Amino acid sequence: TAMVTEQRYIEYYVERDVLDEEQLEEVAQRRIPSNKFLLKDHLKKSLSCSVQGLRRSVVSCMPVLSWLPGYSIRDCALGDLISGVSVGIMNLPQGMAYALLASVPPVFGLYTSFYPVLVYFMFGTSRHISIGTFAVISIMVGSVTEHLAPDRDFLINGTNATGEVDVAARDAYRVNVAATTSVLGGILQVLLGLVRFGFVATYLSEPLVRGYTTGATVHVVASQLKYLFGVAPRRFSGPLSLAYTLIDICCLLPETNVAILVVGVISLVALISVKELNSVYSHKLLLPIPIELIVIVAATLISFYADLSSRFDVDVVGEIPSGLKPPIVPDVSIFMEVVGDAFAIAIVSYAINMSLGKTFAVKHGYKVDSNQELVALGLSNVAGGLFQCFSVTSSMSRSLIQESTGGRTQVAGAISALVVLIAVLKLGPLFEKLPKAVLSTVVFVNLKGMFKQCQDIPMLWRSSKPDMLVWLVTLVSTLLLNLDLGLVTSIAFALLTVNTVPGITIFRSSSTIYFANAELYLEALQEKSGVDFLKRLTHKRKLVAKLQRQKKRDERKARKEAKKQVRDGWEDENGGVQEGGVCDQADRVKMEDGVISGQMNLGYQDGEIPEEATLNRSDTISAEVTTGSPGLSPLDIHSIILDLSTTGFVDTVTMKTLKKIFHNFGEIDVDVYMAACQSCVVEQLECGGFFSHSLPKGRLFATVHDAVLHCLWRRGQSTLPAYVPVSTDSTASL
Repeated sequence: TAMVTEQRYIEYYVERDVLDEEQLEEVAQRRIPSNKFLLKDHLKKSLSCSVQGLRRSVVSCMPVLSWLPGYSIRDCALGDLISGVSVGIMNLPQGMAYALLASVPPVFGLYTSFYPVLVYFMFGTSRHISIGTFAVISIMVGSVTEHLAPDRDFLINGTNATGEVDVAARDAYRVNVAATTSVLGGILQVLLGLVRFGFVATYLSEPLVRGYTTGATVHVVASQLKYLFGVAPRRFSGPLSLAYTLIDICCLLPETNVAILVVGVISLVALISVKELNSVYSHKLLLPIPIELIVIVAATLISFYADLSSRFDVDVVGEIPSGLKPPIVPDVSIFMEVVGDAFAIAIVSYAINMSLGKTFAVKHGYKVDSNQELVALGLSNVAGGLFQCFSVTSSMSRSLIQESTGGRTQVAGAISALVVLIAVLKLGPLFEKLPKAVLSTVVFVNLKGMFKQCQDIPMLWRSSKPDMLVWLVTLVSTLLLNLDLGLVTSIAFALLTVNTVPGITIFRSSSTIYFANAELYLEALQEKSGVDFLKRLTHKRKLVAKLQRQKKRDERKARKEAKKQVRDGWEDENGGVQEGGVCDQADRVKMEDGVISGQMNLGYQDGEIPEEATLNRSDTISAEVTTGSPGLSPLDIHSIILDLSTTGFVDTVTMKTLKKIFHNFGEIDVDVYMAACQSCVVEQLECGGFFSHSLPKGRLFATVHDAVLHCLWRRGQSTLPAYVPVSTDSTASL
């Protein structure tokens, strides 16, 4: 007998009224807390300093103190040691290879794999990511260094075709530019982290980041082809620079150095073969075979004993000084020249870092603090820049090695930094004969994972076509417009794909509004909503003044007619006054354009002007301001909802700013509502006298959804839908 088990799914439907704050207080029977000793208690709490409070503050600023004292040597030490050594060995070839992408000498890639890693060890919150050099960030840095320090600026004599380049002076200045960009980008990251700007990663969605890194990978490959073929293409910048570079390389292919090409192909075959073996037999290998290091050592030995640089003109790494460099002050004179690139690098590096960090956090069950990660990455870049490093972020390949080989904490990162330190102090000069073509093949092989991201396209086609479109537009714009313009274009297009409720703008700030950013909040709201209320208010006041002048003329005309009828009444053949002559004409005045109608008060006969508030309610004025008139486009929105869910407190400046928002947009007949306030914020608004007859609690709703339904109902929708698909039209963080 077969038993059939029927699985039942329980469904339920919740129905409730739309709740504003007044109705919510009535339903929930909220008690108003006593604020008798509110100021005293607040001062006592803010001025008190307990040991636990101090400890929490210090630990939140330096997360290493939260986990290092309880570090388990028995459970974590062996895995972190193996992982750290493995990642450190990977850092040696990758650091030198990615330094070429940044257009700086290879040894500075080793520095970049040391200093920032130690800083992140103390301030980072992810346990598994490997901070250091990364191909996409390195090539973004390279675009800055080559733009500010091109070869033509360092010619000893002659022209570009015949002159000799002062390589030492050029490289020194490029290192200075790269370090300055790193410091400035790090400062921006720290500042953004301190003001809780970690939400910025939400603008860089996963399809956008993956499409951008895939496009940047193509730029990386194009930049390394010159080392593989031994040619010297011209430097191009701006839109279509990638196409020009590839065309120039194709034209130079007949000049290929065969010896360099052979070295590169042999290295490439060896790297790909062994990496595939590592992948196939990963479950049987305690550690992956360090083929990159093996290839570099073997190529260096062959190049040294065969004297490839002299006999076959093979381009080699050159002098690698041993030891560490002293810190230097960044060149502040070029801050304005690199600030745009520094900001783009800061945002992209943070997005890559957070995407990897969240992936490992979900897998292993812990939390990554987005704002602290922004601060940690910024401090890593600032400290690294002071020691002549270029910008860093987490590496996908190294992070996977760090996690798969048993790494449990950032102790593995510290150990990898020590491995790099040993190489810098003792082994650096041994790699002076290493062919640059070998480093290029290391870059090519490590980009395999990036190219696999093209598999996202069929998956996104099935799951989300808008996301697929974002992915493709990001890729194409990055390839055609270069890295900086491609990123801006991609973000702009991604924002255009957001669906909204017609006529309603939902504005959300991801940080608490307070005195320092309240004015910026107002400016951002005006910019994101697309409503220039100053222009519309000026237009409205001109209409009001016009109507006032018209009313004065009509009043004078009415008085003249009234006097005339009085005289006519006295001259009546019966000698009497026409009954009601004055009252009928003076008490009922109607303007010619039909704007204002009603009874005329004889008190206005002395020229007194009616209050502007009365005139502001004119239907004709409202129609001209909202639907548009010559020189004034029609309004696209009728309601604005301020999502205050992230606001933890309000000060007096915030209250004044919110009142200003209600007043300004109300003047041009745009309804403003607030939603999702925390109870403590509601209490602070009440204590501050925010609510009034003109600004009742009915303007504050329990949720954004309630506010949206109210807006739709107020604008004439007969039935309120149970569900309205709402997405944020504009998000600002200040």
